[in-house]
Amino acid sequence: MQLFINGQARDFPATFSVAELLNQLGLTCGRVVVELNRNILTTDHHSTTPLKNGDRLELIQFVGGG
Repeated sequence: MQLFINGQARDFPATFSVAELLNQLGLTCGRVVVELNRNILTTDHHSTTPLKNGDRLELIQFVGGG
């Protein structure tokens, strides 16, 4: 399956949910905004939203510091 993440094409061996993708990328659901095919997903939809070949995602991670 090919996904476009932040404009970069990436290949994955299987289909899975948004939450599983974030886990695979080492990202924490509560600290990432996910836009899937130009629609922002709320955190409670990450585990129930399946990804399909050709989906386009924009991932924005919040970083704290001081």
